Formats: sequence, structure tokens, C-alpha cells
Amino acid sequence: MSQLFTPARTRGFLRATAAAVALSSVLLTTGCGSSDESGGDAKATAAAPTGFPVTIDNCGVRTTYDTPPSRVVTIHQHPAELMLALGLKDRMVGTAFPDSAVLPELKKDYEAIPELAEREPSFEKILDTEPEFVYGGYGSAFAENEGRSRKAFADAGIDTHLNREYCGKKRVTMKDTYDEIRTIGKIFGVPDRAGTLVADLEDRVGKAAAKVEGDPEVAVFVYDSGDKTAFTAGGKSLGTELIRLAGGENVFADLDDVFGDVSWEQVVERRPEVIAVYDYAGAGSVEQKKKFLLSQPALADVPAVRNERFVVLPLTATLVGIRSAYAVDDLARGLHPESFR
Repeated sequence: MSQLFTPARTRGFLRATAAAVALSSVLLTTGCGSSDESGGDAKATAAAPTGFPVTIDNCGVRTTYDTPPSRVVTIHQHPAELMLALGLKDRMVGTAFPDSAVLPELKKDYEAIPELAEREPSFEKILDTEPEFVYGGYGSAFAENEGRSRKAFADAGIDTHLNREYCGKKRVTMKDTYDEIRTIGKIFGVPDRAGTLVADLEDRVGKAAAKVEGDPEVAVFVYDSGDKTAFTAGGKSLGTELIRLAGGENVFADLDDVFGDVSWEQVVERRPEVIAVYDYAGAGSVEQKKKFLLSQPALADVPAVRNERFVVLPLTATLVGIRSAYAVDDLARGLHPESFR
């Protein structure tokens, strides 16, 4: 594998396992040729798997993979769930920073993988797992000030990938979700699995959207956190598209950012009918957030507060990962319950 950080890469501790990694990758990759049982053709055994080498441009870093990575650490929950949904549990040697409850169908596999830290693990802790590949969900996965820059990993002979949501485009859509899945499928030599997963998620979104087609749009306010001001999803967030697909309209779709602060006076003026509460560790429980909103005299006449209409979304469901398709269905049911009876 080569990466545009330094002219020469060192493998360090990976040198000793390079041959085993190449062999296991060949055996694990869909569509690879069978091994030479006689052991007479070493070149055939070491041949690149079908479809490789693969070159990926990711957030300004170009990486060429000669074989699929076989030892992977994921930082943040949504990359881990994406890997598991692609059937790549056998490649994963560590996870970190769970945000919320894992999807039930992935829970058993997720819990079988060692958790390295409740938040982002240290560079040294990650190196202890002897990874070939580190997959980060938020930009903080590769925080330079904490010694986890992508260059630091590259210098240690470890390839990295950052969720495309943090590549600086400043607008996130469902297409990003599908593209991310296809890219990971390509890196790991499972493009067919990725295509099937994308088709399943598109079908899930399509069915939910069809159920609410023609229903009046419901005004939605996203409450992430905040007391003196409200931290909410702006027009460039994936959350805004999820709300639209679910038959609603983000009342702060005109906020020209992914997230931002707004005043409570603005919330009152825009009279949301439903409040989507983002649920994640470290920002107060859902019940605490609801209690706060319901206790504010200034919000008493806001329709969503007056009627106590809340839809709870795990933060992981609003990020570029497999959960966003599930969020469309959950939102649609919350905004248009009558269409699902």
C-alpha cells in the first residue's frame, strides 16, 4: 500500500506479518483464485486478489491498496456498524467511542470486538492492536493535537480512512452514505456486498418516503443540545435531507451550515410541530432534554411542545453510515403516524 504522505513508507511491526496478511486477504476476498494445494506455485498464491490494486482518494489522502486490509480499528460507532453490515467482523481488531445503542442485528458481533476506549483511544493504544487500517467516523479520530494525525499513522505504516462527512464539502446527503458504503466495499474487496447493502438501504428509504408521499409537510425542529441557545441541524446537514425524505421540513433549513446555534426566540417564531431530539452519550439523556424543553415558559405555545410531539433519533442515525436509512423510516412514522396504521 502506498500513501501520499512520505516518499517512503516503513512497515515497522507489520513487516513480520506481511506475508500472512497477504495470504489471509487473498483467501478472504470474494472472487479470488484458489490456493495451490501442491505448494509448487508461490507466485500464484501471492497474486493480487481480483480487483486489486485499488486506489482511493479520501479527504486529500491518496492510498493504494494491494490487498484488502485484514486488521482494522474503527474509531466511532458508525464506521464499526458499516463494517459489520458488510460482513467484515473478521477484519476488526478493535472499536472505540460508542455513541448509542447498536443496531440489534449487529449487537452480538459488535460486542465480540474489543473496545479500546470509551472515547478516542490514544495512538499507542491503537498501535498495540497492530492494525493495518484505521477507519475514523468524526474528524477527531485523527486529531493532530492528540498525536493521532493521519501522517502519524502513515509514518507507522498504517493506512487510514476518514468518513467522507468530514472531508470539508459542507453539505451531506444520502448519496454520501451510499458512496461511503461502496468505497469501503471496494477497499475490502467486497463490492458485491456493498452494492447489495446500498440497494437494501435505498429500498428502505423508498418505502418510507412512498408511505408519506402527498401528506402535508410537517415543520420539524432538531434539538441537539443547548440551554441559552439551541444547537440544531442546519440546511447542509444530513438531518435536513432525512426530514425531507420523511415528509417534513427542517424549520432551520436556511441555516447555511451543517450545525449551528439559534435563539429560542427563533424557535418560537418558526412554530415547529415536531421536535427531533438527537440522542447520544455525553449530552444529557433524552428525558432530560424533553424535561428542559417542556419546562421553558417561552416555549409553552410552540405546537411541538404544547402537544409533546417528540421523535428521538440516535445521533449515529443522522451520520454518514447505514443508520441514516433507518432514520428516514423512524422519522416518517413520527411525523405521519396515520400513514403507518
